[in-house]
Amino acid sequence: MTNFNRIALTRRQLMASAAATMFVAASPFPLLAQEKVKLNFWDMIWGPPEYIDAAKELVQKFNSENPSIEVTYRSIPWSDWYQTFVTAIGSGTAPDISTGAGYQAVQLYDQGAIRPMDDYISEIKGSGEADDFLPNTIDTLRYEDKYVALPWGLDIRVWFYRKDLLEQAGVKPPKSWDELRAAAKTLTKDGKYGIVASGDTGGSHYLYNAILNNGGGLFDKDRKLDLRSERNMEAFQALADMVKDGSVSPASTGYSSDDRRAAFYRGEAAFMLDGPGAIAQAGDAAGKIGIVEPLAGKHGDKGTIFWVNNIMIYQQTQHPDEVKTFLKWWSKNQTPLWSKGKCGQIPARKSISADAYFTNNQPLSYVIANYIPTGKTTATNASGIFPSLNDLEGEGVMQSFAQELWQGKDLNSVLDTAEARLKSVVKG
Repeated sequence: MTNFNRIALTRRQLMASAAATMFVAASPFPLLAQEKVKLNFWDMIWGPPEYIDAAKELVQKFNSENPSIEVTYRSIPWSDWYQTFVTAIGSGTAPDISTGAGYQAVQLYDQGAIRPMDDYISEIKGSGEADDFLPNTIDTLRYEDKYVALPWGLDIRVWFYRKDLLEQAGVKPPKSWDELRAAAKTLTKDGKYGIVASGDTGGSHYLYNAILNNGGGLFDKDRKLDLRSERNMEAFQALADMVKDGSVSPASTGYSSDDRRAAFYRGEAAFMLDGPGAIAQAGDAAGKIGIVEPLAGKHGDKGTIFWVNNIMIYQQTQHPDEVKTFLKWWSKNQTPLWSKGKCGQIPARKSISADAYFTNNQPLSYVIANYIPTGKTTATNASGIFPSLNDLEGEGVMQSFAQELWQGKDLNSVLDTAEARLKSVVKG
């Protein structure tokens, strides 16, 4: 082909291109840019104000890396959280995806509001990615052969002690429940007590901790209430004995969890059961607080209460594929929720807990290595989870149980009341 022909062809191409451009400009149906898929993500408040900031930054990062999807972040307070979600579901304005407490997904799934994620769980089990999650956390969220949510964080109860009070009394940190009772009795003097508890939900955690530490549980394998099992009775009696010894602060009945922590931080008690972030919240007292190694129960069992907090997808979503894309990304990229946001949970993924934020934090790394393997849920002895677990914790029965126990009331009488109320709450 000659140069002339090449030039002519080029001109023809340019003219055709210009004509096409003019047609598009003049067309009554202009080409539209592809619209973004918009998703709503509701997240509970899992830490101090820094947590919300860190979570918002993460969502912005996802949006920048996924230009075809736009996620809107909403922070949900714990007050009236259940009503917030139920109202949204009833009005057709539920989020596409949300985080929630240990039994939120199963309760809302039972109402037909949660989309099972068996396909995603099957995918990560097939690829081996499921091995990145701490043992039993994924299967804990199984209900009626359906995976109702994905674990992201663990809340666990840990025994703490005041190093200064034990050193002054020449008492070594206990390694068993018998040693805990002896130490608490020795340290109860001069207006200080061996143990401080509370009469709220945090106080009920002492009950769960005790029975699980003794190889007991609230249910049998058929999910029937088993409050008076032999192991449970031994555990409840152990707590009642410490109250009888005078070792439990009498203020515990009226204390909130914040009151309990404040008393412990002031040095008014030697032992306290609380979450893994208790030392970080202690301010100037942090250096005086140590972690008791997981206690051996009366039969050598080790265990404590923990909750597998989760992230769930809602049936109302119109974009399940895009939600799954966000779920995958969020699950793997959450490290800033801790390193920047000071999240109060323990990560469900091993890869995140291997971050320097945890390995350089002696209390948290100790809890991950020593307490997490002993963690058990309130469904222990039964398989998976089931909706009435949320009712059990939310109806205040175990809180009342704890209050009456700290008051030194007759154990059998306390159990009669609690058992009758629990039977009306836990149906089937």
